[in-house]
Amino acid sequence: MTQYLLLAISYNMELSETKIKIFCNFAAYCRNNIFVLPMKIRLFTIPNLLTLASLLCGSFAVVSALVYGDLALAFWLTIAAGVFDYSDGFVARLLKCPSAIGVQLDSLSDMVSFGFAPSAVLFVLWNNSLPADAEAWLRYGGSALCFAVAAFSALRLAKFNIDETQHTEFCGLPTPANALFFISLGWIKVKTGFDLGYWLLLLIPVMSWLLVSPVRMFAFKFQHFAWKGNGVRYVFIVSAALLLAVLGVRAVPVVIVLYIATSVVRWLSMKAKGCGQAG
Repeated sequence: MTQYLLLAISYNMELSETKIKIFCNFAAYCRNNIFVLPMKIRLFTIPNLLTLASLLCGSFAVVSALVYGDLALAFWLTIAAGVFDYSDGFVARLLKCPSAIGVQLDSLSDMVSFGFAPSAVLFVLWNNSLPADAEAWLRYGGSALCFAVAAFSALRLAKFNIDETQHTEFCGLPTPANALFFISLGWIKVKTGFDLGYWLLLLIPVMSWLLVSPVRMFAFKFQHFAWKGNGVRYVFIVSAALLLAVLGVRAVPVVIVLYIATSVVRWLSMKAKGCGQAG
């Protein structure tokens, strides 16, 4: 239709055939590259809405920690973020509607819920553990270190997005596991009064390194449900369930440490045998 319109204009303006072709080519270029809106991108799919729910839970967790100082609420909001985060991928596979925008949105959501939120909780824990007359360099230096978790979480997520070897297992500690470890410490502080104090300054570098480490850590992505190939997963799930049943929320950091230890032993065993990835 654009070409017919240009022909009519050229007839009135007495343009040459060469100029008409130039106009037609330019109109075609504009139609294909400038004036076409990306209508095929579906923003508000069910998986994307679940991802946004995870993002909102993480955002509210940050506000709960930094504004209201409610670390218990921040913990439960992070748990909710984790549920939504797991559900979005599951629903996308179930409905057969995975999308490139969903992958990008998931990483952005994880950065808030499992990167910035645990840093916010650590910031509150650290400053509450210091005496009122603490040296300024110690208070501010420790506060800055708390946000190393957010920085290394960003590196971990960026690495995950371009690493094609992490479909069946992880390379480095997953950000949700790292977040649950630190945010559960906030819940424990509120409910029991237990405070790690200066030990936080040691835990933060260790956990930050684990995020980007080469350690292969098993994922809960079952390709089948037979014992062979899933033995480690089943043993861990049973052990974690028992710990949670006995200790409740206080078992969360223990479960994360167990996950790390099991993964490290498994990874070292595989390296000794000369194996690659494991299912």
